[in-house]
Amino acid sequence: MATAYTPGLKVSRRTTIRKTRRLPLKGEVIVSRGDRVGPDAVVARTELPGIMQTLRVAEFLGLEASDVPKALRVSEGDEVERGTIIAETKSFFGLLKNECRSPISGVVELVSPISGHVGIRHRPTPVEVTAYIPGEVVEVIPEEGVVIEATGALIQGIFGVGGERIGELRVIVGAPDETVEEDRITGDLAGKVVVTGANITGPSLRRAADVGVGGIVTGGIIDSDLIGYLGHDIGVAITGQEDVPTTLIVTEGFGVISMAQRTFDLLKSLEGKSASINGATQIRAGVIRPEIIVPSEDAVGPSRRTGADSEQSLDIGTRIRVIREPHFGMLGTVTALPPEPVLIESGAKVRTLEAELDAGARATVPRANVEIIQE
Repeated sequence: MATAYTPGLKVSRRTTIRKTRRLPLKGEVIVSRGDRVGPDAVVARTELPGIMQTLRVAEFLGLEASDVPKALRVSEGDEVERGTIIAETKSFFGLLKNECRSPISGVVELVSPISGHVGIRHRPTPVEVTAYIPGEVVEVIPEEGVVIEATGALIQGIFGVGGERIGELRVIVGAPDETVEEDRITGDLAGKVVVTGANITGPSLRRAADVGVGGIVTGGIIDSDLIGYLGHDIGVAITGQEDVPTTLIVTEGFGVISMAQRTFDLLKSLEGKSASINGATQIRAGVIRPEIIVPSEDAVGPSRRTGADSEQSLDIGTRIRVIREPHFGMLGTVTALPPEPVLIESGAKVRTLEAELDAGARATVPRANVEIIQE
């Protein structure tokens, strides 16, 4: 068997990118198929229902549940503000008043003569979904969202934290093996997507957050520095929802690891352009990779399509990156794909490949230990 398939990191100067932008629940799509949109354009919106809060009016006013409707000053469907009188009783010929006021702003949704409770629902929270990338709306999903297509550079990382952000690319190192110290993070980097080399230190990362840097792209990071930045250990679930001011994308792995020369050169060539980034990562079923997208000037145009379901062929001449020791992080080119399984040190028999590494050495590597780098 000459060909196999394996997941891979994409590092492409020009490819077609499709992004599905979907609401968390049904709502309104406000663009049409064929529309051209910018990254900040709102394409769909909805409202998340507020939480219901129950007021124990009968207990508060010392009434029987059946007497609560007579004491009410509001009705179902009324909008109320925090402090609005919901129910009131009077005694001693009206001289003494006992009031039950709303603790929140919202809408009266429930009045129960059985329990004597009043339910007030918090006002809904507006939710808007933006395009994230500039491009063309190629599909509308009724009441849910859209699919946007654009052409541009796509670079995937190995791990990331933080959500979607948009900013100008700024490279602050001269080579992919440089380490960024705190003094390299200056105020003029606010809002930018900053490209570093082999590592960004913990103090540098915290400084970037303080300055207002939109995103950091680095070859590697020491795990303790990442934990210090997040304030907690790294879980196994999907990342991307962390409450952090600066999105972080790691292209190579944990430790001080030089960014792949090809990745660095591509990012350097794109300096000054607007980038859309997302640190969301999932390494289990339904793999999600952190990404840097830099749309082309035309944003829409013919090129090789990249999609989650695209077939990735591992064959002679394929560019790969090794993701296990002893050649972790090294790039190379496949030179042979032996068809027969080979016994490896662990005692397992696996299919392997032979590769010429960019560092000059030749290596035999299990096929499961590499990722394709898409050209």
